[in-house]
Amino acid sequence: MRSSSNPAFRNLPRGAAATGQYGPNVGFDQPYGQPQGQGGVPGYGPGQMGTASADRPMTVDDVVIKTGMSLGVALVVGVLTAVWAQSQLVRDSLGRLSPSGPLLGALIGGLVVGLVVSLVIIFKQKPSGPLTLVYSGAEGLFLGALSGLFEVFLPGIALQALIGTAGVFVAMLVVYKTGAVKVTPKLTKWIVGAVAGVAILMLVNLVTAVFFGFNPLRDGSPLAIVFSLVVIGIAAFSFLLDFDQADKMIRAGMPSKWAWYAAFGLMTTLVWLYLEILRLLSYLRD
Repeated sequence: MRSSSNPAFRNLPRGAAATGQYGPNVGFDQPYGQPQGQGGVPGYGPGQMGTASADRPMTVDDVVIKTGMSLGVALVVGVLTAVWAQSQLVRDSLGRLSPSGPLLGALIGGLVVGLVVSLVIIFKQKPSGPLTLVYSGAEGLFLGALSGLFEVFLPGIALQALIGTAGVFVAMLVVYKTGAVKVTPKLTKWIVGAVAGVAILMLVNLVTAVFFGFNPLRDGSPLAIVFSLVVIGIAAFSFLLDFDQADKMIRAGMPSKWAWYAAFGLMTTLVWLYLEILRLLSYLRD
């Protein structure tokens, strides 16, 4: 059974801990520090520990710092883009405001670059600080441009969405740390199934909206509001799986560079949550 609904953690190689000097050959299904044998990984026999990577094991501080750096890049790029985006609206022949070419380019470019880089990180299955920061910057560009558009018509909505996202993140971190909700196999299975179900519903809704003009889950109706609340709840619970995966990586003795992978996983959930809160607020404000 998959251990996370996050696509980043879902493809995490189980033997990745074997790339570090500490805790050799430790996987998520094996107690920390218990070797699997001399033949598990070349170069990890007796007297050969010195030939392995000298990177120290990752810690909670590593995850916090790398996540903070990634979030910082996204926030700086996002705020600057949002301010710029508000000046990139032009009036059409009917006097209605519409995005300019550069603004549309920022929206599409940020979305495409973020998607491509995320797929590279996920399928490459290796941590990369530069790629994680590029992903964060691309998402900051996309979210900043989108937030700037919303701000023109609904002033203050971006700040409200940002506060809401931060509030949910902190709340779920407290829930996880206090053990108020335990990450059990049953809960994991439920969250993964819920994420899959929501993804299918979104895809079906997109198809019906494009080809038939029927958009019940995203038209601001009471049903759309309920759907957004459900999605926000699922995204919030996904944080529990993200925190649990980061803990497993730390307990497995994975090298500190893998903190970038944990940061990337957390960023993907933060981006998803912010988008959904922004959408819900637009329904309520409208």
